[in-house]
Amino acid sequence: MEQEQTRSILATEIAERVPEVEDRRLSQAIAKTRSWLLSKQHEDGHWCAELEGDTILESEYILAMHFLGRSGREKVRKAASYLRQRQLPDGGWAIYPGGSPDLSASVKAYFVLKLVGDDPQAPHMEKAREVILSMGGLDACNSFTKIYLSIFGQYEWSKSPGVPPELILFPKWYPFFNIYDMSSWSRAIVIPLSIIWAKKPRCPVPEHAAIKELRVRPRGLVLPHWSRASLMHEGWSLFFRVLDRIHKVFERAHLVPLRRLAVRRCEEWVLQRLHKSDGLGAIFPPIVNTLIALRSLGYAEDHPTVVEQIHELEKLELEEEETLKVQPCFSPVWDTALSVNALAEGDNLEARGQIHQAVEWLLDHEVQAPGDWRVRNPEGPVGGWYFEYANEFYPDCDDTAQLLTALSKIDPPGGETGWRLEAATKRALGWLLSMQNRDGGWASFDKGCNKEYLTYIPFADHNAMIDPSTTDITARALEALARHGYDLQAPEVQRGVDFVRRDQEADGSWYGRWGCNYLYGTWLALCGLEAIGEDLSQEYIRRAAAWIRSCQNPDGGWGELPDSYEDAGKKGQGPSTAAQTAWAIMGLIAAGEVEGDAVARGVDYLLSTQQPDGGWTDAWWTGTGFPEVFYLNYHYYAIYFPLQALETYKKRLQFLQRSATGFVGPLFS
Repeated sequence: MEQEQTRSILATEIAERVPEVEDRRLSQAIAKTRSWLLSKQHEDGHWCAELEGDTILESEYILAMHFLGRSGREKVRKAASYLRQRQLPDGGWAIYPGGSPDLSASVKAYFVLKLVGDDPQAPHMEKAREVILSMGGLDACNSFTKIYLSIFGQYEWSKSPGVPPELILFPKWYPFFNIYDMSSWSRAIVIPLSIIWAKKPRCPVPEHAAIKELRVRPRGLVLPHWSRASLMHEGWSLFFRVLDRIHKVFERAHLVPLRRLAVRRCEEWVLQRLHKSDGLGAIFPPIVNTLIALRSLGYAEDHPTVVEQIHELEKLELEEEETLKVQPCFSPVWDTALSVNALAEGDNLEARGQIHQAVEWLLDHEVQAPGDWRVRNPEGPVGGWYFEYANEFYPDCDDTAQLLTALSKIDPPGGETGWRLEAATKRALGWLLSMQNRDGGWASFDKGCNKEYLTYIPFADHNAMIDPSTTDITARALEALARHGYDLQAPEVQRGVDFVRRDQEADGSWYGRWGCNYLYGTWLALCGLEAIGEDLSQEYIRRAAAWIRSCQNPDGGWGELPDSYEDAGKKGQGPSTAAQTAWAIMGLIAAGEVEGDAVARGVDYLLSTQQPDGGWTDAWWTGTGFPEVFYLNYHYYAIYFPLQALETYKKRLQFLQRSATGFVGPLFS
């Protein structure tokens, strides 16, 4: 009785704190954002925003055009113009706004600007050169950059890390290594790259474009600071460097009897995965590698497969009057899933028709055939969704879980669409459950892809060689399972919760693999745990909520820059963004703090920074591709996440005011 009275008092206090005028302001903001988002829906029912990456994309695009004999095109001039615009005042190029110069990005940009004719004595080139030399020059670049430079005669093949095509010949059961021990995106990059390595194509550049001035003389032996971790690192690194040198010795002696077979197998592997896909892996790097590999194998420029892949590359172009940008891929399934999820969080009667149209589109993009995931999961049923317009070989747990959550919120459509939705949901649930790893967590594209020693292979310095379980995807899976009738009694759920608990940082936060960074991971962890029915009073959840509160900026918002991936001391720090503020608000609400001052201030930040058209624009990037290597700017993150946060806030307040019973488990629509 006393507890009920306390809850009643709490509900009254909340009602008094949110006067009618504030409720009207909140409702108006939600209505404007819903209208904005609905207006951006494509005629066929889906959403797809611009997906922005760093200038490595434009640099490699120009190099690919030169390799294909198209360097004189107007589009190349425009891409070079965009590169100049993105140069930092100190001369280098960063891989995210607010970041420091990145060596490999800067070397590629400098090289292609020389290639298109920029004067090396021009001020912008001199400054770029100084920055590059100060960071170590060509020899300090990452592996993929060195291989690209080797293609164009600017770096020795012998010094580039070897990518032997014979890797594909290791049987799937071989325990130490086979190509399915690599993450799906690494396979898609590496297999065509291994053809390039075997053929070692040479594409000449004019003498004026040579970049020998970017060499740095060795400074002598520098002894590292040894620790247990560094000893393990150096041990594996030395082991793989020795293998790399042995491989190169055998190559020079022409003692690679399986080379022809290996190259043919790699070629077949690539060609098989071009079906029902917008290019290999439907992402930029494998598409470019595939084009160079096919041309190196002797495919003519007018060969249908080459023409098709050039077309896939051209689809990624964003051409404007004076510049050209290149997207890393398209994100339609992801954007549509998150748009539906946000719109369905509130009253969706006015948008029901458009939401059902989105459902139709999503059902048309369900995976219908097994892909690479079947190697590690031979018994799993076919189902789920991928990220792009067409990528049949690579459904992922993140998209599938998010869609299962979003689709559970909508009013079920009738007729054939309803039957299709029910069947697709059943298949997706079965596939998602079958993808759970032994440690209880979920990864993105593969199961059991966690051999950490492979990250020490010389060509694996893109920081994404493997695909282990992560909290953000595991939490999404838990929320999806909760939405479809699972609870803490289910063994799959308990194993997932145990994984999330083990993965928590000492300060209460969680690392975010696919969004920046600890704010992303902590938000999703709390939402997944609350949805599945975890006791919110537990110390580890209270610690997580306290951590989010501790990161709030004076303006009421939250922000975190990608530099927290390199320095955990910067976690939760950065200028406020609409997306990250929304994540923090939803994380605190999931932890039971809808009535807290931090949430109220966060909501006020969103209301105060909303633009007249109902949207927000984040100047800082909040998406992650490969931590420390490649980041993303999802242009709709600043729309559907704030909308979801405001809808959730409004709904939870109304629930408390109506029932005065507090939170007793998850609150679903």
